[in-house]
Amino acid sequence: MAESERTKMAAGEWYCCLDPELEALRITARDAVFEHNSLPPRQRRDIGPGLRTLLGAAGEGARIEAQFHCAYGFNIFLGDRVFLNAGCIILDTAPVHIGKGTLLGPNVQIYCAEHHKEAAGRRAGLEIARPIEIGDNAWIGGSAIILGGVRIGDGAIVGAGAVVTRDVAANTTVVGNPARVVSNS
Repeated sequence: MAESERTKMAAGEWYCCLDPELEALRITARDAVFEHNSLPPRQRRDIGPGLRTLLGAAGEGARIEAQFHCAYGFNIFLGDRVFLNAGCIILDTAPVHIGKGTLLGPNVQIYCAEHHKEAAGRRAGLEIARPIEIGDNAWIGGSAIILGGVRIGDGAIVGAGAVVTRDVAANTTVVGNPARVVSNS
């Protein structure tokens, strides 16, 4: 029996994102995100109820400001007191772990999906999913972009607008495109 595209995605293999099962899962996520983004703040609280149910985990005091977008939701794992400011996007085709006390500025974008390098592969909808891990007490500045396969260590700082293409060591500050180290604590 052939593996499903969802199974391939979860295994970190090339998969077709145009698959009906994956589209149904994205529709479920869009419904939860719509509810989260549409609820009045006092009703939504820290995370809208549908989105909270969908997430892989949301620790105590984790908060996601509206507007927010994610691809699937079930691959997002938030530690205690994680804060995602307005406009964050997480394309969670692979697991995204964000450690306790970590802060994401407005419009931070986290992209697990990598499209095929050949045009025919892109036309066929081929992607590969790469996980992202952000440690405890990190700070990701506004409009930073974090690409798949990256690990950001505890206490690291990613400057506003940085494009993170490689791992960032603990207690290190990176800035720029591509992100480069400017200080180690």
